[in-house]
Amino acid sequence: MELKYNLGIIGAGPAGYTAALHAAANGLSVIMFEKDKTGGVCLNKGCIPTKSIMHAAEIYEDLKCMQDFGINAGNITLDYKKIIEHKNEIVEKLRKSLELTIKNSGITTVNSEAKIIDKNHIQADKVVYELEKIIYAGGSTPRALKGINFDGNFILSSDDILKRETLPSNILIAGSGAIGTEWARIFAAFDTEVTVVEAAENLLPAADIEVSKRLERIFKAKKIKYYTNNSVAKISDKKVYLSGGEIIEPECVLVAAGRIPNHPQNIEGVTYLGDAAGEIQLAHFAVKQAVNEISNIKFDKTLVPSVVYGNPEIAWVGKREQDLGKGSYEKANILVSALGKAHCDNSTDGFIKILSRNKKIIGAHIVAKEASSLIQQIVIAMQNDITTEKLKEVCFAHPTYSEGIFECLFRLKAVN
Repeated sequence: MELKYNLGIIGAGPAGYTAALHAAANGLSVIMFEKDKTGGVCLNKGCIPTKSIMHAAEIYEDLKCMQDFGINAGNITLDYKKIIEHKNEIVEKLRKSLELTIKNSGITTVNSEAKIIDKNHIQADKVVYELEKIIYAGGSTPRALKGINFDGNFILSSDDILKRETLPSNILIAGSGAIGTEWARIFAAFDTEVTVVEAAENLLPAADIEVSKRLERIFKAKKIKYYTNNSVAKISDKKVYLSGGEIIEPECVLVAAGRIPNHPQNIEGVTYLGDAAGEIQLAHFAVKQAVNEISNIKFDKTLVPSVVYGNPEIAWVGKREQDLGKGSYEKANILVSALGKAHCDNSTDGFIKILSRNKKIIGAHIVAKEASSLIQQIVIAMQNDITTEKLKEVCFAHPTYSEGIFECLFRLKAVN
């Protein structure tokens, strides 16, 4: 038995379902294979569930200081199991909505493991499908530390931690990238003792150096202990031995060392998208890849914004200052504490930093509430080659965090 479709897609994550929806909208017959749950890592094990838990953590933190605003919240109690249940409800609601959208778009879905036979054939449940084109978007899996395997109990992956229904009294987090930093902030907000171990010289090593230094201050203020230039050498009898000689005895260990692409052997003629492609492992990058592949709408891979959630948010795009030579760029930096809205929101920590060259923004680095939205304003300006002089003509509303961008435009000065 052999069935024919214009497009076959393996993986129903952001890359897969976006490609499927755009292809179906263009009139193609589409079949999509998913062995697990629709939505991929982002919806089920990453972006969405962690943000749900993060929001609860931020509410809990805010409640602790409500008396400063004339609000007496009384005896505040925490039910972490309920937080996880709420997270699960959100994920399920969004997944069902996505599944309905896919179904209503006329896309055929097969909930089974699929194998690519060649560039035009996929097999699933002993059925062979003939496709004019195949896209593989099989996602990624958590990366383990060398010689240290996940056990789902003491040594946890970013998948495992989402299943836990009780808060640990103390936790060690290996890695300070987006995953490690966000979970450190979540657990610290819930009064868990947190230790972060980072092999690089600075926390959040992919970020601009000033962002990394500010994150160190934030960690110290939230009583998050951290080690840099250090790593987990071994784990034995629930003791963690660091390369620097320290021995730590946490209740559990979260390994946040990134993710490994689920990339099978390359087959000529097959297109690989999303995490499986081994490029930038971000859901919005995967979506843009898919739109580009199906609808031929190009995008600039150097202008993909990065966001780390928490209070304050962290976001950046473009060049980092440490990668620029002195005398080759202009710089402006404004503290968030200079903005009235930040004081109204009781969120004055952070800064907005813009880097420019020849009156064009080449990089922006933001630590502030609403940084995830602010960075998009910068991306639009950079994508469209809008000069800093032209941006000065824009009217920015008051009071907002966006005013910080406006103020930065007038403070750009050469760095010598």
